[in-house]
Amino acid sequence: MERRKVHVTGWIPAAVEAALAESFELVGAPQGADGVLSLLTTTVDAAYLDGAGPQLRVVANYGVGYNNVDVGAATERGVVVANTPDVLTRATAELALALTLSLLRRVTEGDRLIRRHGSWEFALDFMLGESLDGKTFGVVGPGKIGRETGRLAEAFGARAVFAGRHDPLPEFLAAADVVSVHVPLSAGTRHLIDAGALAAMRPTAVLVNTSRGPVVDEAALVAALRDGAIAGAALDVFEYEPHVSEELLSLENVVLCPHLGSATAETRHAMGMLAVDALRAVLLEGRRPANAV
Repeated sequence: MERRKVHVTGWIPAAVEAALAESFELVGAPQGADGVLSLLTTTVDAAYLDGAGPQLRVVANYGVGYNNVDVGAATERGVVVANTPDVLTRATAELALALTLSLLRRVTEGDRLIRRHGSWEFALDFMLGESLDGKTFGVVGPGKIGRETGRLAEAFGARAVFAGRHDPLPEFLAAADVVSVHVPLSAGTRHLIDAGALAAMRPTAVLVNTSRGPVVDEAALVAALRDGAIAGAALDVFEYEPHVSEELLSLENVVLCPHLGSATAETRHAMGMLAVDALRAVLLEGRRPANAV
């Protein structure tokens, strides 16, 4: 019996590739493939789906987010779309806390100072930062990642509060010392954190974004940071990723990270195996995978 064909759109861990090869024939292009394992950097739109051909039955996206996939176009063509939820919850929450602490305690700022051979010596007033203890930690998007981030923040003595889609955002932002964003990217969340939202924040507050770059209006953020409307920002994602604006790069009160939210070896392996399971469910077992979107 001829094996089903699967195309992988980029590099994946060797163990995940081996698991795929056990069940499928791996092909170098989407044309003629029965399934696609897509990375977030691949745009799977109507043109991509049509180019793959009418035999395509499933796209397994290697990530919890799937804004790179036109789900409507896939559904019209009878193609199942799956993602990899849950397994990256802890890893992303950990990074959100790491960015928060690095920003509040000025860790990367101090690292830059030392690397450029800046002059320094120990003094009681040198590079004073802020403690997370006692702060109000505001989570925008109380899903699994947001809830876990709040839980970890509370372990450092913060008080976690949560804002969902129906909560009044300006009042919430005005009460938070840290605003950590954990929403999916959609038409309704694009530029959710805009100039108005940033103006609602306290001038002593900081913004942390580990969700998707376009959720934050980057030009408005630069202006708020430059003008002292907020105290700082920590970003794992960017509006025009992988491009990072020179304005952001020039600011000292910013921590920048190259989209590492799920970047642990354990998490990336688990994500890959979820994608493999989705491909097997559709192509070998004839059923809808549990992680279909």
